[in-house]
Amino acid sequence: MQHGAESFYIEGEGLVDASLGGRSGGEPDRVDEPTAAASQAAGDPAPFRFSRIGPKGRQLSDQNRLKIATAMIREGKARSGIPAGFTYLGQFVDHDLTADRTRVELGEHVSPGELLQGRSPKLDLDSLYGAGPGDEESQRFYSEDGVHLKVGRTLEADPGAGFDLPRIGTGTNRQARTANVPDLRNDENLAVAQTHAAFIRFHNRVVDDLPADVPEHQRFRRARRRVVKHYQWMLRTDYLPRILEPAVVDDVFSNGRKVVAPHADPLEVPTMPVEFSVAAFRLGHSMIRSAYNWSAVFDAGAGTLDFLFEFSATSGPLGGNERLIGIWVIDWRRMYDFGEAGRPDLVVPANKSNTAMRIDTRLVDPLGHLPKGAFGGRGIPASAPLRNLAFRNLARAQMLQLATGQQMADKLTARGVTVTPLTPHMIIEGDGGAILDELTDIERQNLAEHTPLWFYILREAELNGGRLTGVGARLVAETFHRAIEGSRFSIVRDHDWRPTLGPDDSTFRMVDLLLFAFDGRKKLLNPNG
Repeated sequence: MQHGAESFYIEGEGLVDASLGGRSGGEPDRVDEPTAAASQAAGDPAPFRFSRIGPKGRQLSDQNRLKIATAMIREGKARSGIPAGFTYLGQFVDHDLTADRTRVELGEHVSPGELLQGRSPKLDLDSLYGAGPGDEESQRFYSEDGVHLKVGRTLEADPGAGFDLPRIGTGTNRQARTANVPDLRNDENLAVAQTHAAFIRFHNRVVDDLPADVPEHQRFRRARRRVVKHYQWMLRTDYLPRILEPAVVDDVFSNGRKVVAPHADPLEVPTMPVEFSVAAFRLGHSMIRSAYNWSAVFDAGAGTLDFLFEFSATSGPLGGNERLIGIWVIDWRRMYDFGEAGRPDLVVPANKSNTAMRIDTRLVDPLGHLPKGAFGGRGIPASAPLRNLAFRNLARAQMLQLATGQQMADKLTARGVTVTPLTPHMIIEGDGGAILDELTDIERQNLAEHTPLWFYILREAELNGGRLTGVGARLVAETFHRAIEGSRFSIVRDHDWRPTLGPDDSTFRMVDLLLFAFDGRKKLLNPNG
C-alpha cells in the first residue's frame, strides 16, 4: 500500500488490480488496464475490503490526465495556517486505516473471521500495536514485560533511546535497518517515522501512568484503550476540523452518516469507500512542503523533502546508516503550535515554524519526480509520468473507474446532503491552483463535465480557503466516523467517554499528546537545541 502496486477487493465486483509500474513490474510509461476477479484463488488470504459509494464514472483520456497532472506540479503554491505536522499525522492515520493486522500472523492459523477483522478500516492503531503482545508474531514489537512497546535508538548515545523507530538489528545491511514496527510504510519518510516514534512514547507514558493496583494481565489492554480513545478524540476535535469544514464534522458526529454505510450495525466489520481511499483522503499530498525548517541543525529550509526520504529506511535508506543519525531527530516545536496549549516557552519564531501548504490543486515540485524507493519503481526513468504523484493518483482512479466529482455531488444530494456543485468556470479557473492553459478546448470541456474526483475535491477546498467542503468534507468525515464506530475501542459507541490527559475533560489535541508523550520537556521535544 505504498505509492506502487495496489489491489482493491471491492464488494460486489471482486478483485481489481490498480498496479502502476514499480512493484507490479509494468512497463515504465504504460498504465496497465484493471483486472477483476469475482473470487480469489483457493487458499489466498482475504484481501482488504473496499466498497463503492458512487457509480462508475466516465474517465478522461490519458493525454488529458497527463496534462492535468503536469499542471498540478508547481512551486510557489500558497501556504496554509495548519501546522505542518498535521500533514504527516494524516499519513500516519492513513496507514492506521489501511493496516493489515494479519500480516504479522503469516504462517500461523488464522480463521476467516480473523482475516476479515484484520483487514478492515478501523482507527484503533493496529499499525502501532500489530496483533498485540499476546500474539506470537507481534511479541517482537514489545519489551520483555509485554506491556511497553520497544523504542529505537539513534546512532549516537545522545539523544539516545526513543528518537528513532526500533530496528531489526545492529549491522549495516538493509535487513538490520528495517524498522521493527507492524507497518513498514511508517518508515517511508522521516516525518511519519518520527510521528510513529512519538506514538510509541505516548503509549509507554500511558502505561507508566496506570495506577499501581491495575492487575498485570489487564495493564496492556487498559493502556491501549486509553491511548486509542484519546487518539480518536484528537482526530475528531483537532485534526478533522483543521482540514474539513468544521460544521460538516459536527453534523456527521452529532447526527450520523448519510452516505458511508448509513445503516450499518456498529459492530459489523467496516469497509473502506474507494472514493475516500483513491480520492478524498489523498488531500494530504497537496499539504506537503518541498522543504522544512526541520531543526536548529537543519534550519532555513535545509530539511528538504529529498532528505526526509533519504533518512528513512524504506525510501533512503537512512542515508546509509544502520540507525537514524541524532542530528536528524525532529524539533516538534517547529511542526506544531504549542502556544495552543499555553506553552509559550515551546513556541518558536514565526520564521522557524512550518505550516502546511494550502489544500488545493497544486503539489510541490519534488512530488513530480518521486524517489524510486517510495513506490518500488526500479528502472523507471526520472522523466516518466509514473514518477509524478498527481499522475499516479489520476491513473489509479481511472483504473478503478471512479465516479466523477459531478456524480458524487449528485449522489450526496440524493441522500439528503446539501452540496453546492462546482460550476464549469470554478473547475477550470479555480482560485490560485492548477493553471490549465495547456488543455485544448475539448479537453477543458471534458474536464469541466467529467472531473476526476480527486481534482474536484481539491478544487472545492481551493475555493474554500484551503479546507475541504462539499463532497470532499462529507466523504472524509463519514469515513472517519465509520472507522471509529467499528473500532475495538470507540468514542462513537461510548458516548460518555471524555479525555483525561489534556487540560480539561473536553480537550485533547495533538500538542497535548506530544506534551504527555515527551513529559512536557523542551529537551525531549527538541533534543538538538
